[in-house]
Amino acid sequence: MFDQLQIMADRYEELGGLLSDPEVVNDTKRFMALSKEEASLRETVAAYARYVEVTTGISDAEEMLSDSSLDADESDMFKEELKALKAEKVTLEEDIKILLLPKDPNDDKNIILEIRGAAGGDEAALFAGDLLNMYQKYSENQGWKFEILESNVTEIGGIKEVSVMISGNSVYSKLKYESGAHRVQRVPKTETQGRVHTSTATVLVMPEIEDFDINIDPKDLRIDIYHASGAGGQNVNKVATAVRIVHEPTGIKVEMQEERNQQKNRDKAMKIINARVYDYFAQIEQDKNDEFRKSTVGTGDRSERIRTYNFPQNRVTDHRIGLTLQKLDTILSGKLDEVIDALILFDQTQKLEALKQ
Repeated sequence: MFDQLQIMADRYEELGGLLSDPEVVNDTKRFMALSKEEASLRETVAAYARYVEVTTGISDAEEMLSDSSLDADESDMFKEELKALKAEKVTLEEDIKILLLPKDPNDDKNIILEIRGAAGGDEAALFAGDLLNMYQKYSENQGWKFEILESNVTEIGGIKEVSVMISGNSVYSKLKYESGAHRVQRVPKTETQGRVHTSTATVLVMPEIEDFDINIDPKDLRIDIYHASGAGGQNVNKVATAVRIVHEPTGIKVEMQEERNQQKNRDKAMKIINARVYDYFAQIEQDKNDEFRKSTVGTGDRSERIRTYNFPQNRVTDHRIGLTLQKLDTILSGKLDEVIDALILFDQTQKLEALKQ
């Protein structure tokens, strides 16, 4: 492990030199790639540097304690220092083990979030709107940018389906566990007898995919331009600005008419089509590897019921990790940290256990 850490520390130092090289600075693509690599090593190298300092401090303190000329006060001081350093060493060793776990290459990426009302009709659509609001508030708390790319809203204000771009620091690493079926149990506003109904909405989290991350042959894309339509189907633009892109090998289709500018609609549609095609093939690869699916949290079967939101009991239960919190109102207000931190910890623990086998 420590040989690996030293190699990483040497590479980090090398990257620092490269990133100050004018030739690299002028090569935007190479500079960005090296900057990303440096950032991915920074936390691990800093932890290793502190670990070296702590182990050196332990050796120095032990050496001082072996000096028979120390008085009682000095001896007590070095004993306290040694105790604190040994405790920090244990903590650092655990932190470093986690930092050395295989990284998800998409963790630093922005995401495209898709939410759809599923079983339950209007109530499912209303719940999908609640989830959209929850993720928007969570994004605001994280300092992320939240941009609706396309949406299909019901007459009563629910969400049939919506696609959102969330941009910021390590968005995918925190929200990747949200994919799956979310179930709500509550009394709908239209229920006259006070009965609790169960409805579901599905959430899909996909990393934003750049052109160099996936090789889509332009010949595989059919791009249609048409007039954007408003309520009742009437054309609202005299100029054709709406864009439909179909990836013919998979049949994946995206229609975009949110913007009044054709190029903006095309750019947004391409972001979604790239993410969906990437996700399509990633799922095929993932399905081939049952062991990987078993060792991850909620990134397998997209129809899996991952969480229940029970309004009468103000309860949220994440079924994958057995977590139950009596604070549904808090979570729906965007304070998701307790749930997400628990999912990350569970995932890390499973991966650490897998390494021991």
